[in-house]
This record gives sequence, C-alpha cells and structure tokens, in this order.
Amino acid sequence: MVASHSWLDKLRATASFAVIAVVLAACQPTVKVEAPDKPIVINLNIKIEQEVRVKVDKEVEDLLKKQPDLF
Repeated sequence: MVASHSWLDKLRATASFAVIAVVLAACQPTVKVEAPDKPIVINLNIKIEQEVRVKVDKEVEDLLKKQPDLF
C-alpha cells in the first residue's frame, strides 16, 4: 500500500503543477503596439521677438550725422 500512496502523491503533484501552469498562462497580460489611424498633430505657437540695441558714443553719433554715407 505504500507504493500506491506514493503514486497517488506524484499524480496529485503533477495535476497541481498542471493546474497552476494553466492558471498562470491564462493570467499573462498581452501588450499590443499599433500605429494610430490618424496622423499625430502637434500645434506649436511660437513667438520669437528680437530687439537689438546699439549704444553709440556721442562723438561717433555726431560723426555719423555729419557723414551719413560713411557705412
């Protein structure tokens, strides 16, 4: 009777393992990567302003007034 008891334990262990394997396989998440049907639209409203200030020495300013075609 000891031999039949050991055989039954092996059968239970194998059946338990099979049930656990099936349950774990059924619970695995599925990840799908798909391209979107519509194109991706990115709206960028950018306003770029630039201000250039030139400080001119008084003597240079007077020279430029006297000779406007210097540059």
